[in-house]
Amino acid sequence: MNTDIEGCVSALARLPGVGSGRLRRMLAHHAPAEALEALAGGRPLHPMVMRAIPATDLATMMVAARDADPDAELAACRASDVVVLLHGGPGYPAPLLADPEAPAVLFVRGDPAVLDTRRVGIVGTRNATASGRATARELGAALAGEGVAVVSGLARGIDGAAHLGARTAGVTGSSVGRPVAIVGSGPDVVYPRRHAELWHWVSSNGLLVSEWPPGTPPDAWHFPARNRIIAGLSEVLVVVESRERGGSLITARLAAERGVEVMAVPGSPRCPASVGTNQLLRDGVAPVTSVDDVLVMLGLDHRRQGTLPFDPRPLPTAEQALVLRACEAEPRTLDSIATATGLPLVQAALAAARLERAGWLSEASGWFEPTASHLETARWAAS
Repeated sequence: MNTDIEGCVSALARLPGVGSGRLRRMLAHHAPAEALEALAGGRPLHPMVMRAIPATDLATMMVAARDADPDAELAACRASDVVVLLHGGPGYPAPLLADPEAPAVLFVRGDPAVLDTRRVGIVGTRNATASGRATARELGAALAGEGVAVVSGLARGIDGAAHLGARTAGVTGSSVGRPVAIVGSGPDVVYPRRHAELWHWVSSNGLLVSEWPPGTPPDAWHFPARNRIIAGLSEVLVVVESRERGGSLITARLAAERGVEVMAVPGSPRCPASVGTNQLLRDGVAPVTSVDDVLVMLGLDHRRQGTLPFDPRPLPTAEQALVLRACEAEPRTLDSIATATGLPLVQAALAAARLERAGWLSEASGWFEPTASHLETARWAAS
């Protein structure tokens, strides 16, 4: 990617109030430098962007944009060995390209080619039992020993234990799966501190991924947000331990919505750390009694293997395709969709709502347009 683009994208991602969704919308309609310059100069952005951002948030972004320094942003990335990957641009992970909530930009350390191998996510509670941590370590080691990349969040508890297990496989084997970690802070901000060595090992031997530019602190809302990336990068997701309302259950739901096979390790009904996993098993996910169960599941499902993007979205019906094509021509309101397609207003509204829920359309203040994953967003990425 052009270095000017990297600095501008990093500066945009750092602006207060610019989350992944707003950034994706900006970059679907503007080159990074154009968006940053417009914000800094107080000029309006594309109407679909303006409709999606409240006036107070937009004013805050504009003030912050005046102080943005793309050159300093680029220098910070270079100093931390961080590479900026833009949605639709070179190196962006194929499994996320068609994801309905794909990050607009990723800040990575390590080798993105790790994602070309088979991948299993291992997640679970931070307040894990000794037995749960041991199980996660054993699964991580066994999967890595079979050449499978272990994907996790590098949090304390189950996540960290899975990568500790994968690291032991790297010590004993010559052909092992390399680790993938999706973190809730900037890729240079170690959290939790106890995992400093593990962070260095992941970024040196695998891939460390963040949605946030260097220096970003680990704000609490970042962690549930990054769970969708863990789900999207996994081919199979294993939940080792989860409490009744743990973040791991959110990750499991997000994985299931993306067509990712979810598995769970059974636990004692007397153990609070197993309430969530036993609930998943009751609801029909496959049990994990040994690493062989995971390897069999991985061998049965090849949809997300390799470098070709897998689109988990259900194909539009004939009626929905009419609506989608109408919105491709230009952003439309429901009345405009009905007029363009000839559909009754109620049918047009239902079709648009279902397309939005499936990730084909996005809506801002009553206007619908195709999502950035459906639009060609790389028109300036290689410039």
